[in-house]
Amino acid sequence: MALRINDVAPNFTADSTAGEINFHDWIGDSYAILFSHPKDFTPVCTTEFGAVAQLASEFEKRNTKVIGVSVDSVEEHVKWKADIEAFAGAPANFPIIDDTSLAVSKAYDMLPADAYLPDGRTPAHSATVRTVFIVGPDKKVRLMMIYPMSVGRNFAEILRALDAVQATDGVPFATPANWKPGQDVIVALSVSTDDAKAKFGEVDVKLPYLRFVKKPA
Repeated sequence: MALRINDVAPNFTADSTAGEINFHDWIGDSYAILFSHPKDFTPVCTTEFGAVAQLASEFEKRNTKVIGVSVDSVEEHVKWKADIEAFAGAPANFPIIDDTSLAVSKAYDMLPADAYLPDGRTPAHSATVRTVFIVGPDKKVRLMMIYPMSVGRNFAEILRALDAVQATDGVPFATPANWKPGQDVIVALSVSTDDAKAKFGEVDVKLPYLRFVKKPA
C-alpha cells in the first residue's frame, strides 16, 4: 500500500555519512525532511544538495533536521560531498543515507517492491527515487513531493511548505494558495465565525466557508 499523509513514517536503521542512524531516534523532537536521490555524482542532485547546504541555518531556525537518501554507498557519498561543497560554497553537514540495498527506497514506496537494479545501474534505473518527505515530531508524514529527474526541486517552496505545515500543526487553521509566513490564515470549517472572533479577533469573511484571520503569534 502506498505511503499516505498522516501515516507513521517507516522507521529504519541505516549507515550514513554521520554513522549508523535509526531514523525515528534521529528525528527526536524535531521536524525532519527526508529527500531522496537516484544516484551520486548526478548534476541536478548536486545542485539540490548544494541548496540544502546553503539553507542549513533556515532549517535550524525551524527546528528541522534534514537527511538525504541516495542509492549509493557511504564511500561514494563522502566523495560526492566534496563536489557538493565546492559547488555550494557551504559545508554539507547533513547525513546522507547509504541505500545500496534499496531498503529505504522501497519502505517509502519510491520503487516497486520487486524492483531489481543490476550492477552498473544508471540513474535511469532509480529515476523514481526523487521524493521529499516532511515528517513531524510525532513521526507522521505531513507532506510529500515527487519530482522527475529533469526538474530540480525548489527549496524555497520546500521551506514555505514546511512553514505552512508548522503554522497549521494542531491548530484550526489552513493556509491559502501562495501563503507565506506573516500572511492571514483560513479558519477551519469546524470553527464557527463567532467562535473564531472570540478566539482570534477580527474575521474577514470572504465567503461563508472562506474566512481569514491574523495568525496568532
